[in-house]
Amino acid sequence: MKMNVQAAAAAFQFLTRFPVKMTLDYTPELFRRSTRFYPLVGLAVGLTVWIGGAAASYLLPPLPAAVLMLILWVGLTGGLHLDGWMDTADGLLSYRSRERMLEIMKDSRVGAMGVMACVLLLLLKASLIYSLLLGGLPPLLLLLPPVWSRWFMVHAMASWPMARGKEGLAGSYFNGMTRKQSMESFLLAAGLTLIAALLSPLLPYGPAGIWNYRGITWLHAGLAWLLLPLAAWAAGWWAGRRMDAKLGGLTGDTYGALNEGIETVLLLVLTILIYRF
Repeated sequence: MKMNVQAAAAAFQFLTRFPVKMTLDYTPELFRRSTRFYPLVGLAVGLTVWIGGAAASYLLPPLPAAVLMLILWVGLTGGLHLDGWMDTADGLLSYRSRERMLEIMKDSRVGAMGVMACVLLLLLKASLIYSLLLGGLPPLLLLLPPVWSRWFMVHAMASWPMARGKEGLAGSYFNGMTRKQSMESFLLAAGLTLIAALLSPLLPYGPAGIWNYRGITWLHAGLAWLLLPLAAWAAGWWAGRRMDAKLGGLTGDTYGALNEGIETVLLLVLTILIYRF
């Protein structure tokens, strides 16, 4: 029990800015054990953003409420995954050799490609959140993107080699991840999704307070609970394979990029479900 508590605390301390006051000995073993709790971290992030959005949407029009939700979303992670998104964009979009791409990604400075990729991503995320607020997002569906994007980070660690071997933070602490650890993370994500789906009908309406504004039905919600995990796997696997082909493996930056990309894809799928079906 104590080991699980420490592993969960390590996951929250590493991935978020939640005030988890616990002194930990950050060993590679602890880091690897902590990955099973990544979906729980996603649940906490999604729930906090959803509650913040519910409050903001009652006080403000949908557009500023959506922007505030996105600011809260980024702030809860300290921009950790956005940093990986920018570094990955700088490297992969440089169209250099594998070695040069890895050097560019390791550079702490952000280049033009990283800035453009970050701006475009945030614009897309804000517009999708805005659309979901207008459409009356069903309760708890906003939890799915951060839960499943963080599961895929664990899956990626176990599925592809480290591009830098044992160098860097990812190589030092996450090298040697196994399919068993990925499966443990998957089962937690699936369990959290099932609990959220069962609780959803019992909770108040979405942040906009409108349940059937665009003809949303329980069929839409049911499709979302089933399709979003599949979409997370499909988008992540496609992106992971392309990164692996270019870099000869993945890095800590690419894990963050996968998280950001998958979150955005799942928000896009939610928006399509609500507005077009």
